Amino acid sequence: MDATAVVTKPHAVCIPIPVQSHIKAMLKFAKLLHSRGFHITFVNTEFNHKRFLKSLGPDSLDDGLPDSDEDATQDLILLADSIRKQYFLAPFRGLLNKLNNDAISTSNNPPVTCIVSDGFLSPFTITAAQEVGIPSVLLYTFAACAFMGFMQFRTLVQKGLAPLKDSVMYVNFGSVAVMNKLPFFWVIRPDLVVGESAILQPEFVAETKERSLIASWCPQEQVLNHPSVGGFLTHSGWNSTIESLTAGVPMLCWPYFSDQQMNCHYTCNEWGIGMEIKKLVKELMGGEKGKKLKNKVMEWKKLAKEATGPNGSSYKNLDNLVNQVLLRKT
Repeated sequence: MDATAVVTKPHAVCIPIPVQSHIKAMLKFAKLLHSRGFHITFVNTEFNHKRFLKSLGPDSLDDGLPDSDEDATQDLILLADSIRKQYFLAPFRGLLNKLNNDAISTSNNPPVTCIVSDGFLSPFTITAAQEVGIPSVLLYTFAACAFMGFMQFRTLVQKGLAPLKDSVMYVNFGSVAVMNKLPFFWVIRPDLVVGESAILQPEFVAETKERSLIASWCPQEQVLNHPSVGGFLTHSGWNSTIESLTAGVPMLCWPYFSDQQMNCHYTCNEWGIGMEIKKLVKELMGGEKGKKLKNKVMEWKKLAKEATGPNGSSYKNLDNLVNQVLLRKT
């Protein structure tokens, strides 16, 4: 490649929070930037480097998370404290300097021209960008309505309205619960139950083996786009919501925390493409309401395809972000 072309090529450093759904969203955004001519440096933290790669590969960034924890990203308080105390700032600053020094000493990579940071990492990524004198943008992996809700948290606490009273549900299927006879595909993580291995009883596996597929991981987007999938039992995370919507699959929502409650509300009550958890499963898969949901979500699928296609709103927004912010001269 021509050395001049390398030097003038825009170089984006993309850094997600070390939580898998955030990493996936940032990877997709990095691919979009790369398709528009950007050189990409994707920052991997030390914890996720050890957790996912377990082999020689890219350099990683110290994140302040303990080495011994099997899945520290499930401890959001620990993760937030690591960010708040800015454990990331010094190693991230060092990474930017290393990349720019390498650009000076060699002609293989261009200097860093912008930073794309997970919104939760803004306490240090904005500081680092200002020090280097380059633009930075924040990628939030939840809906705008959830962001507006988060803005009210401080007010709720100050008024004594949080934590919410009677906000905990005890879930127990009992000893005589009978599963329905529908085929299902269940992804169950080894760490689904904190402190314990998520092991299914042999009797359950034997009873359902002819109509079930149980795995510890799957390529979710490919599964949702498979024609056999007629419904998605989801925690209502924003990534999962968008992936189900764009695949045209109606949802059965079981939110847990964070923005999931609001995503569930909009999915079920505003957009009309989901239901909230024996009756709902049967209705979703074969009832009249389930058929209406399927028709409705197919309309949303069409709109999503139009938005991300040439001249669509999302396509234009990405172009505006690239041209007006990431390629802006500081």
